[in-house]
Amino acid sequence: MKILIAEDDTTSRLVLGATLKKMGHEVTAASNGREAWDALAREHFPVLISDWMMPDMDGLELCRRIRAAQGVQYTYSILLTALRGKGSYLEGLDAGAGDFITKPFDEDTLVARLRVAERILALHETLRTQAMYDGLTGLCNRTAITGCLQAEMDRAAREGKELSVVLLDLDYFKAVNDIHGHAAGDAVLKEAARRMQALMRGYDQVGRYGGEEFLIVAPGCGRQNSIALAERVRGCIGSRPVAIPGGTLPELDVTCSLGAAVAGAKEDALALVARADAALYRAKQGGRNRTELAQETPVTTLSQ
Repeated sequence: MKILIAEDDTTSRLVLGATLKKMGHEVTAASNGREAWDALAREHFPVLISDWMMPDMDGLELCRRIRAAQGVQYTYSILLTALRGKGSYLEGLDAGAGDFITKPFDEDTLVARLRVAERILALHETLRTQAMYDGLTGLCNRTAITGCLQAEMDRAAREGKELSVVLLDLDYFKAVNDIHGHAAGDAVLKEAARRMQALMRGYDQVGRYGGEEFLIVAPGCGRQNSIALAERVRGCIGSRPVAIPGGTLPELDVTCSLGAAVAGAKEDALALVARADAALYRAKQGGRNRTELAQETPVTTLSQ
């Protein structure tokens, strides 16, 4: 486990670091809170062990900053302190510390505290996965892919680069559920997700947007590249039947309709997806199993 130490006393810092390394942990050491904060800005550490009393930035302020900055990645903070008493512990907890180790520390206590940290980190990762990923397909869920889209749009605006989205809908999916059952529908969704994911570049993102709809976020894609991407996805989805284990039929042919849209200047994520949705609607109205490119001006028609 990667652990960041913040301790201004050289001897204590070396002893703690050596003890943690002996336990098999990967250790980075900082001599004060500001150094530790700078280290956290550069990379993620699952666990911080920080002295309470330090010059420049103490452990309390470091914990407060970490708590205020917590995003998807979580850091569990442990305060080292010679202070005792309910008031000190309450102050530390209020600042964002998860646990305390009394100085001078002993190895057994350190091991026990780190076991607690590992359990909490595992629970946090489970909750993060449930909050960010679709349980059936393993793709980003609607909240996560929408957040990803807005972040990529902000990046594209800063760097003056193009960005496209592709909204995909599996054709006649309701009939799959109605005729062949929800297990067959689940098999189709999982296989479609797998095929899409296999086509993505390392910096593309695909998420389940809702039901049988999927949203692809493609940084660096303009009009022609977005159409080409959508057509590759369409071809891959329909390239071969989907196997249906235990279904009324051994396999099903699957096709999809797609709407592509290139982000406009100062356009927000919802407006961009709405234009892709309007293009998707045209693809479905035009006979399905096809791609349409969105109009450049915002429209209000939504897919049905």
